[in-house]
Amino acid sequence: MVVPASPSCFQIMLLLYLTFLLHIASHHHIQPAAAASKVEYLPGFDGPLPFHLETGYVGLGDTNDDLQVFYYFIKSENDPVNDPLMLWLTGGPGCSSFSALAFQIGPIKFKIEEFNGSLPNLILRSQSWTKVSSIIFADLPFGTGFSYANNVTAHRSHWKLIHHTHQFIRKWLMNHPEFISNKFYMGADSYSGIPAPGIVQEISNGNDQGLQPWINLQGYILGNPVTTGKESNDKIPYAHGMGLISDELYLSLQRNCKGEYIDINSKNEVCLRDMQYFHECLLGTNEWYVLDSDCKLDFLMGDQGTHKRILTQKLEGPLSSYLTVPTTVTCQVVYCYFLGTQWANDDSVRKALHVREGIGKWKRCYTTDFDFDIATSFEFHVNLSAKGYRSLIFSGDHDLVVPFSSTQAWIRALNYSILDDWRPWLLNAQVAGYTRTYSNQMTFATVKGAGHTAAEYKPDEGLVMFSRWLSNVPL
Repeated sequence: MVVPASPSCFQIMLLLYLTFLLHIASHHHIQPAAAASKVEYLPGFDGPLPFHLETGYVGLGDTNDDLQVFYYFIKSENDPVNDPLMLWLTGGPGCSSFSALAFQIGPIKFKIEEFNGSLPNLILRSQSWTKVSSIIFADLPFGTGFSYANNVTAHRSHWKLIHHTHQFIRKWLMNHPEFISNKFYMGADSYSGIPAPGIVQEISNGNDQGLQPWINLQGYILGNPVTTGKESNDKIPYAHGMGLISDELYLSLQRNCKGEYIDINSKNEVCLRDMQYFHECLLGTNEWYVLDSDCKLDFLMGDQGTHKRILTQKLEGPLSSYLTVPTTVTCQVVYCYFLGTQWANDDSVRKALHVREGIGKWKRCYTTDFDFDIATSFEFHVNLSAKGYRSLIFSGDHDLVVPFSSTQAWIRALNYSILDDWRPWLLNAQVAGYTRTYSNQMTFATVKGAGHTAAEYKPDEGLVMFSRWLSNVPL
């Protein structure tokens, strides 16, 4: 007869600890679900998804529901075993990376049609960047999209976003060891041009320190990126070059403001007068895409403010009346944001995405309560260039929010020699933009005729640019 051994103190403590965790989970308002789940059908899309979509949560905190990052993962539609892996953050700070998935570089998009109150429809995007790369779209910082934390405000700053994203990708790779050997890139756009280079630096430092799993870090991609925080100073010469202000006003601004148009001395009355005239000249100009009409979809905004900030607003709330499809490009972009909000707040969608119960209303962007503790990401670029990481920096050349000239200026300040000088890059034997490469493995490219952000307005050019760069061939 075999007498069972008495449980050790360790086993008893472990049992008590697990019992405690189950008790906490059962009484918390958000019910934990499976960490990762394959999504084969999406409400609004006709038939099974023709690509591999996985959604899930990665916990970063000490307890099961302390800090939970929601993500969408789409395997490369080409060769996921060998193709690169990219982690993407949308700007904001605090806009859900569903924005990039559905509005910019992912394999689905919303069908632009009259809204009658029913669930918006999804269709395929043929220019998805998942044609050549696996992509993780992460909802960070906390409070963004379907991610959550017990105390959201305590976890919202540039540095915390950097630390959390670094933790997230290592934990994600632990759960997906088949991707550890794949080449890894960090991708971001707009305001995430501030934290993204810092994330790359932290990943690199972690590799140097022997953190596991080791990440096969190759470089980073930034679109229309905020970098120095001084981008608005470049609006004036850009506006002059585009014919939006007169020679006389431009010369007066240069003379009276001496190149500083952001932090203006309150006693400098002549500069303030010129700046007032400058803003009057730009009234009715679409700063996000200067080729297009200004978007005045006030009926979608409720009491959110003026049309000047339309693209940064959260368009939400049910509408009883039918909405006519806008005719201009920018208004269609904004209209899709509205459709996305209606879609993401539908119960059937949340169930299909395996979103945990108890998560509040989905907002495309949550930008409040954020601590802006990094003024510029320039030094990150300096450090990463010294380490030899590849980088692709691209700009829509009709973006007045982050003018391409401001991006060129900080790249020039890196003071690296030029390997391949300024030249057009082509698509279908037509000029798609201009490019220049540097000795620090940095490539700069404009996307001709694109706004903020480039891939949203020029998807064909965006995919070709990304594909060529990934393949190490000249644009």
